[in-house]
Amino acid sequence: QVQPVESGGGLVQTGGSLRLSCTDSGRTESTYAMGWFREAPGKDREFVAAISWATGIIAYADSVKGRFTISKDNAKNTIYLEMNSLNPEDTAVYYCNRDGTYYEDSYYPNFNGWGQGTQVTVSS
Repeated sequence: QVQPVESGGGLVQTGGSLRLSCTDSGRTESTYAMGWFREAPGKDREFVAAISWATGIIAYADSVKGRFTISKDNAKNTIYLEMNSLNPEDTAVYYCNRDGTYYEDSYYPNFNGWGQGTQVTVSS
């Protein structure tokens, strides 16, 4: 099974920025949307942002609105997550999810569509 691949994580100080990438080599014309999630130690995996391949419609979690920007490059089967004004609460493993669904402005992940994740650590 082809899985998406994330990259771009690293260590930054509070207030810093990172840009994550995720490539879905298995994307087809029927693939509707992709999303970013994150999982901090001791917490559930939570939604961060999502984008539709065809329309570019975007959704964000309230916790990242105004700080994070999701974008896409259809030709490269790649989505991006620009993260600004990072704080220690953003520390988590960030996962890309392929071929999820939208319902009432919410993105629901594909259970079998997870990448391996990329670590983002924000120091105090």
